[in-house]
Amino acid sequence: MKKIRFIYFKRVPIALFFSICLLLVLWISSPLLPIVAKSETRIFEQVWQTVNDNFYDPKLNGVNWTAIKNKYQPQILQAKSGKEVAAVFNQMLSELKTSHTHYYTQDEPAYYQLLGIFYARGIELPKQLREFFPKGKFEYTGIGLFTKDINGKTFVSAILDDSPAAKASLKVGDEIVNVDGNEYQPIRSFAGKAGQKVKMLIQRSPQLSSRQEITIVPKLYDASTMFLEAQTASIQIIPQANRKIGYIHIWSNAADQYQQQLQEELIYGRLKNADGLILDLRDGWGGGDISYLNIFTAEKTPSLTSVPRNGRRYTYNYQWKKPVVMLVNEGSRSSKEILAFNFQQNQIGPVIGTKTTGAVVAGRPYIMQDGNLLYLAVADVFLNENQRLEGKGVTPDINVPFSLQYAQGADPQKQQAVETVLKAL
Repeated sequence: MKKIRFIYFKRVPIALFFSICLLLVLWISSPLLPIVAKSETRIFEQVWQTVNDNFYDPKLNGVNWTAIKNKYQPQILQAKSGKEVAAVFNQMLSELKTSHTHYYTQDEPAYYQLLGIFYARGIELPKQLREFFPKGKFEYTGIGLFTKDINGKTFVSAILDDSPAAKASLKVGDEIVNVDGNEYQPIRSFAGKAGQKVKMLIQRSPQLSSRQEITIVPKLYDASTMFLEAQTASIQIIPQANRKIGYIHIWSNAADQYQQQLQEELIYGRLKNADGLILDLRDGWGGGDISYLNIFTAEKTPSLTSVPRNGRRYTYNYQWKKPVVMLVNEGSRSSKEILAFNFQQNQIGPVIGTKTTGAVVAGRPYIMQDGNLLYLAVADVFLNENQRLEGKGVTPDINVPFSLQYAQGADPQKQQAVETVLKAL
């Protein structure tokens, strides 16, 4: 009996083992597995179809979009993380060789910034967005940085004025080594840490000895107002050779309020008594229209003089007639490139810096089922009916190279702008 009992208990586990193996084989071979295991396939179909139906060129820039689908769909099934999925999407979208065509996830500041730009000023949110932003605000916790990856390292490429990064004395050109001992991630590194101290390890030069730890306090950003706030904070008067040179950084010009703020500062505010002006259009976002330059070009606009009861005369000139220069770089894109082009065409003043990126088509956001964002080129853009800047960009009148890596905050382009204004004076 003991022997029989032994054989019985021995065989049951073996039978179960082979049964489980058989079920696994059947499950793995099932055509439903990709749908069950990879919800990303539904998003893939949505991204592909959205491009197919809405891309500005019905011929999709000569790309066989069906062949592209067959090429990249298997890669989506092999992706092991949301980051890898986004990388596959963006590799697929790059086949179109067109700007304003990118897949953004909720782990990127650009995701919130684009939504803030497109749905600012209380515009009612689409139904898909209300699910992810029930308060109607596009908020994220961050420190106000733009970064650029070079040879596997992350460098600070621009810093918003009056941001936590600026207050912590981070500098353009700093390499970000880690945050609280972990890999730097622009959203996850600071999520839930608004108002709390965070430790950043940075490196200021190629030598490891230049590494230092910086304490920084992230803040909750409202993406619909953050760039206007940074523009306001950027205004300064630079005293040079008994002259006053005004400076303002246009981080975004996607709404009328940015242009109105500039005009108010030039006519009534901190810049009205400046002898010359530096208009900085480097980095950030575009989005505005060419009327931005009216204050520099509307020659027939009369001045206005008001005389109140005290008898003092107050005269306001609604056109800027003093010297002005414009700063651009490879981060100047979209409508900022149109402004740079018109700045040159109207001979308002010299454009200084490096060639713009050549991203001049019209884009709009599409919200995918998972809440991520497909930014898609939906219209081609021409200036003077036949001048196309997409893929070309604007070459500055005065080229000033800028080496980002370990720049230690140096800004040769801004310095050149100061010197150019002084010469004009």
